[in-house]
Amino acid sequence: MTKRPAPPDTPWDDLNEAGDGLTVNNFLTTRLSQLTNALRRELTTSYTEPHGLSVSEWRLLSLICHAGTIPFGTLVVQSTSDKALVSRTVRLLQDRKLIDVHPEEPGSKRKIVCAITPKGRALHERVIPKARATQAQAIRALSNSQRAALFEAVAVLQHYIDQVAQERAATTKVANGEARRTKRNASPEAAKARNP
Repeated sequence: MTKRPAPPDTPWDDLNEAGDGLTVNNFLTTRLSQLTNALRRELTTSYTEPHGLSVSEWRLLSLICHAGTIPFGTLVVQSTSDKALVSRTVRLLQDRKLIDVHPEEPGSKRKIVCAITPKGRALHERVIPKARATQAQAIRALSNSQRAALFEAVAVLQHYIDQVAQERAATTKVANGEARRTKRNASPEAAKARNP
């Protein structure tokens, strides 16, 4: 491993609320997206591709293996992927007999659960040692204080974005309620009721 580079000057030090002077290249979303894509490309694929797995397949296989059995809706939430991608990936894993998919309750067609198969567990057990070692190597590129700071920063940002999502959901709910009331009040029936 090469010597750690000196920490760069950060354009975020004296950042005001308006973000004056902040360029797109230094947006938090841009920096994290670039890093995540590079990590996925250089690290994750090094242990998924030799086993014929895409990154999405590995992520879901790992979540299902860890849980043993998991409701599809929970899998979507935990994967942080969109429902359509999870659905396609689940079908691919099922076609390879790495997971089994069945109704959550007998006769239910809407709610399904995903369960790891012996073949899926065996594949996971072959991949996970290399995955852990590869991830550990990347984490160890950071000093102990950098690791702690990054772990804490990710937790703080996750808490922040969870709050933003809750506020947005509440605002959307209120706006949708007002839109429905306005639509009802604008209907011909409502007009007749106001002007008999």
